[in-house]
Amino acid sequence: MAADAPSTVPVQLVEQPRWVLAGRPPPGRLPVAPGREHIDYCGYAVLPMAIEQDILIAVEPVKTEVVQLANINSSYLDFSTSVNNIQINKTKPQWHNYFLCGLKGIQEHFGLNNPTGMNCLLDGTIPPSSGLSSSSALVCCAGLVTLKANGKTLSKVELAEICTKSERYIGTEGGGMDQSISFLAEEGTAKLIEFSPLRATDVRLPSGAAFVIANSCVEMNKAATSHYNIRVMECRLATKVTYGLCQTLMKPSSKYVLLVLEFDCLHRSAQQELHASGSEVSTFKLYQRAKHVYSEAARVLEFKKICSEAPDNAIQLLGALMNQSYISCKEMYECSCPELDRLVDICLQFGAIGSRLTGAGWGGCTVSMVPTDKLNTFLKNVKKAYYQNDGQRLALENNGLFATKPGRGALVFVEA
Repeated sequence: MAADAPSTVPVQLVEQPRWVLAGRPPPGRLPVAPGREHIDYCGYAVLPMAIEQDILIAVEPVKTEVVQLANINSSYLDFSTSVNNIQINKTKPQWHNYFLCGLKGIQEHFGLNNPTGMNCLLDGTIPPSSGLSSSSALVCCAGLVTLKANGKTLSKVELAEICTKSERYIGTEGGGMDQSISFLAEEGTAKLIEFSPLRATDVRLPSGAAFVIANSCVEMNKAATSHYNIRVMECRLATKVTYGLCQTLMKPSSKYVLLVLEFDCLHRSAQQELHASGSEVSTFKLYQRAKHVYSEAARVLEFKKICSEAPDNAIQLLGALMNQSYISCKEMYECSCPELDRLVDICLQFGAIGSRLTGAGWGGCTVSMVPTDKLNTFLKNVKKAYYQNDGQRLALENNGLFATKPGRGALVFVEA
């Protein structure tokens, strides 16, 4: 059922003056196949599901004007700041900056002059920098706890849109897939997410197959490099050029000169914008990027159609779409890496019907569709082939090789 009308965030409350626990998002999300974040920022529909892994934030509202952040994982340093002086360092995408994005987004939306201070303790089971959107999960969770700590309410749709915008404070020009599925997800179903206006439609995945995540163990923080933003810029340029060509074909040929001049101006403007952010790029590959985006958008709709019609060979058809998505990501969008390529090959070799990279790319995870009757053997063989002989990979394997099913969206718990 399409979620055309905004719905309220599901909340379980025990009326007590002090919060002990807030949050059980999974705002981890898994773009099923295809439909990944490299088309959501172009405005096209995507088809993700929320994974069962999650982020939790224990929150205690306090009367001081300070937010104190701590992490169960000792490798993430504690952080504190005044709630009235939020500074987000784009040059250092550290974990606390993602929390500050969600905090700032809610503050600015409501114009909070004296927001509530908070003591926060974070824990989570989403592998960081793995393409499963641990960063967006944290932004969404921070936005949600800030909302509740300050006694405000918003619909799920409004929260998703605010968190989408506020994550850009970190410097990443992303779309809204991660944040939307974080709040709109429902257990047991994937979602077709459409934008402008934001809405979600249930997509029931076929029985007989499981989705398996495999972490390449190559970390990629999309805010820490220029790869992601360069692709965004290439897509914007491709849109301008495509529109200009269409206009030119309907007008006298003399307009072609104006189109060339306009494109040259856009090209230089894009280079200057990227240069200002510390990125150097001399050539934009507009045809390749546009071809990927258009073909991927078509695969999303085809994926939904197959799930709806449920033919006898649905799993094989969906697996083929996943494989096409991977090839397009690798060859047209150039957002894979050698480790991801090898992992996809291994997954296909040991029984996956379809396999592709997920997330921003250049590292992170693969997602594979595997027949349920072959799942245990598949996990055993992939573990042996990719993780067993590498100490670093083996250490991460328990958090990075797992089957998952569609999880539910963000929740708030309040306890005595």
